[in-house]
Amino acid sequence: MVQQNRLTVDSLILPLFARFGKKLRQPVGAMPGVFQLSPDEVLKDAEKAHSLGVPAVILFGIPDKKDEKASGAYAAKGIVQQAVRLLKRELPDLLVLTDVCLCEYMSHGHCGIVHKGKGRVENDPSLQLLARTALSHAEAGADIVAPSDMMDGRVAAIRALLDERGFAEMPILSYAAKFASAYYGPFREAAESTPQFGDRRSYQMDPANSDEAMREVAMDLQEGADMVMVKPALAYLDILHRVKTEFGYPTAAYAVSGEFAMIKAAGAKGWIDERAVTLETLLSMKRAGADMVITYSATDVARWLR
Repeated sequence: MVQQNRLTVDSLILPLFARFGKKLRQPVGAMPGVFQLSPDEVLKDAEKAHSLGVPAVILFGIPDKKDEKASGAYAAKGIVQQAVRLLKRELPDLLVLTDVCLCEYMSHGHCGIVHKGKGRVENDPSLQLLARTALSHAEAGADIVAPSDMMDGRVAAIRALLDERGFAEMPILSYAAKFASAYYGPFREAAESTPQFGDRRSYQMDPANSDEAMREVAMDLQEGADMVMVKPALAYLDILHRVKTEFGYPTAAYAVSGEFAMIKAAGAKGWIDERAVTLETLLSMKRAGADMVITYSATDVARWLR
């Protein structure tokens, strides 16, 4: 009765990895219980989570082919677009978020266009592709688009194109404070998005910087973001608290793959109680200020909270 903060199922978002095929359920080695799924299997996992009260999923796509223009990201019949249409047809009450990025679709694995001569990611030329990707998700029926690339100006570019094409009401959940973190390793296996050269420190944030995170969030809100996200969550609870306190906008925390994998591995060894540690960890994110928590444990947590 006197608890100040509560972890509730209606604040959870389940990430799902979609790829082409049928009856495909390919396990991700570094993330026990997580799979690359064909759209029909995406629907099954979404149905299970939704039946337990999880209100939303966020989709990541793995294309069959990659190129230097990320054409699979904004193709009308791309994997995320197909999965969105299926989910909205079969589960109209489920909120479907889509990750808007180019790394899974680029042959080099970076989040934007790479300058061939200089070998660096080109910010401004990437914005058009990101906006086209968000528009294609909106046209497929997505409820919320979530740009995760960390290119400067991408929220403004996405907002402008969505407004121009009749999607002025489409909410944008911006990965506003996304750090160049060592916690992303298992995700890159799941999404097949490991950079083929270099790293992402030129466009993701320095883990040492907190004031910079506030500037990034302020910029995205000024450009038209409706909600913001802090990623990763557990090692950045101070950032999460500052974002919620200073801006007051709906704020999401992403309990990333490395956090999930560590708990799973230690739980499997019997070193910790997986259920208790998972619930405590996610509660810490709520206590720090998160309104929504993206977690690979969403279905399990929903079951535990019943």
